Amino acid sequence: MYEKLERRTFLAMLVGVSLAFILLMKPFFGPIFWAVAIALIFHPVQEWMRARLGERPNTVAMLTLLLCLVIVVIPVIVLVSSLVAEGVSLYQQIQSGEIRPGDYIDKVTQSFPAIQSVLDQFDIDLSGLRERVVNAFVGGSQFLAKQALGVGQNTFQFFLSLALMVYLAFFLLRDGSRLVELLIKALPLGDERERLLFAKFAEVTRATVKGNLLIAIIQGALGGFIFWALDIRGALLWGVVMAIVSLLPAVGAAIVWVPVAVYLAAVGEFIQAAILTGFGVVVIGLADNILRPIFVGRDTKLPDYIVLLSTLGGIVMFGINGFVMGPLVAALFMAFWGIFIREFGAQGMELVADPAVDEVRTPEPDREAP
Repeated sequence: MYEKLERRTFLAMLVGVSLAFILLMKPFFGPIFWAVAIALIFHPVQEWMRARLGERPNTVAMLTLLLCLVIVVIPVIVLVSSLVAEGVSLYQQIQSGEIRPGDYIDKVTQSFPAIQSVLDQFDIDLSGLRERVVNAFVGGSQFLAKQALGVGQNTFQFFLSLALMVYLAFFLLRDGSRLVELLIKALPLGDERERLLFAKFAEVTRATVKGNLLIAIIQGALGGFIFWALDIRGALLWGVVMAIVSLLPAVGAAIVWVPVAVYLAAVGEFIQAAILTGFGVVVIGLADNILRPIFVGRDTKLPDYIVLLSTLGGIVMFGINGFVMGPLVAALFMAFWGIFIREFGAQGMELVADPAVDEVRTPEPDREAP
């Protein structure tokens, strides 16, 4: 009895201390998560370097991390800085009256009177819709301006988080395999199940980060290119915005280029509107419809609708990190239920298939003696 009390007390304290540690690490969730993501994504590169440099863990981890900084971290920082600068410029132009979002909407409604009749059928007030669109446009540019001010005021915090992410990524690249083996020994789920779940975690994280970011970069680059080719103001800004919204499956960059194409048609630029529409549907749209299932859906083994719903739910729950966390939670959910069905469902089928059970449930009919 005393041994059971000791064991239960120890387990209760273990759970309590673990929860306290999780709460302690909560402010650093972002850097920790992205350090883990970097270690998982660049693990194949690390293995390739290890095969050529030998067992030199510090050197291999450092070279892998430097490669990550050059091809991922630094370009992302430059891109975000450019987005913020463009957003500030846009906000200043709106504040000075150089750009008036309401005028664009008025031109569209004047050129296409049928829009008013369509909206009337759904009892939608055009003036109220116009006001909401203008507020959203102004609010978006104001948000970017605030972010620029926030980055300037919180420069130390930003670089501290970045340094923490890089620092953790180095040790995860160097000691990640040993940490996984340690977790497998510590968790009471069964080694086979734990290896399966860790493999699924790595697979989904690698697929969603690599796939979604690659798709976002491709769509943003294509959108920015066509805006630049058509001499549309703020091509860099709208290219980055299209890259961000392309993280949402089934919505994507169309939320940006469709209104622009409608406006071009409204002001009489029919050739530019036709080129933008054709490019958006054929090139940008197909890039999303073809590449997303290949890079995300195929590797995660998740249906497209699950990827969409889990991505949207993840963004609502976890913010920008949710485009990875959402599909990750969905994949782990399906992995857990797959293990349950495979193990416990198989036991139930074995019980039903037991000859003794079959004999009791469905006795054979009596046969006459020959």
